[in-house]
Order: sequence, then C-alpha cells, then structure tokens
Amino acid sequence: MVSRESIVPMESIERSIFFIRGQKVMLDADLAKLYGVPTKVLNQAVKRNIERFPLDFMFQLTKDEKDEVVTNCDHLKKLKFSPNLPYAFTEHGAIMLATILNSPVAVQASIQVVRAFVRLRQMLASNAELARKLNALEKKYDAQFKVVFDAIRQLMTPPEPKHSRIGFLQAEKKK
Repeated sequence: MVSRESIVPMESIERSIFFIRGQKVMLDADLAKLYGVPTKVLNQAVKRNIERFPLDFMFQLTKDEKDEVVTNCDHLKKLKFSPNLPYAFTEHGAIMLATILNSPVAVQASIQVVRAFVRLRQMLASNAELARKLNALEKKYDAQFKVVFDAIRQLMTPPEPKHSRIGFLQAEKKK
C-alpha cells in the first residue's frame, strides 16, 4: 500500500487538467509523473494496449495545440523541444492507464485523478446552475423594470398640444 504522503496534492492534479477540443484532459507527461513512470514507458504501455484507448479516451495533440499548452503552462516547458506530440487522456483514459500500469502507485494516483475530475465536474455544474439562476433573475427583473421604464417614458413625454386655430370662425349662412 502506498502512503498518503507520497500522493500528489489534489490542487496539483487539478492544475494539470486542461480543456482541449471540448474535453477535460490530462497530458501523458503529467500522468506519467503522477503514476511514477517515465513518459516513454507510459506511452509504450498505451501502444501495447491501444485497443483499450478509443478516441474518446485518448488523442494526440496537434503541433499548434502542443505549442499553446507549452506556452501557457510553465511546468510543461520541457515539451517545447520534444519532437513527439503529447497524448491527451480523458478521465476514462486516465483510469484505463492505471489498469495497464497496475502498480500500487498507479492505483492510488488514479483514485486521486478520478476525484479531481469529479470535483471539476461538480464545480462546472455549480457554475452552470448559478448562471441559470442569474439568467432567470435577469429575465424576471427585466420584465419588472420594463414596466417602470415604460411608465417613466410616459411621464417624460410631453403631452401633445391641442392645436387651436388662430382667428375667427365664420358662422355658416342659413338658407
């Protein structure tokens, strides 16, 4: 059994989760470090078990995606000069990695990775709920304020003046 002290803090894992191609993913280098193996060993294990990693579990970054990640993340600077494009693993891919690596460190780390993904999902869900409530309030108050603004506009609009003719009116001649 792995001691609790050797496991990476949850905040560190959460910082390693990126949003790429509309999915929350972790890169092979971060997972390798977390699982206690070299990135090369991790990728070799994936290639030996490629049937376990469909596109919704893992994909390879493009050159532009790699450059953007390296630019935005200080801890990935070493990838800048690597000729290899990194792999990105979704939550399910990260769990599958733990099954093929099958070491005590990988098992414990995968539990933390799952918890980090779940926590991130909960945070996003709570933000979505907050946004939904805010939209409902805006609609509610927009309708209420529309009445107020309409009333104010009515008060601000000067009454239309009654047009009176200047001069005398001639009475019609009776026949």
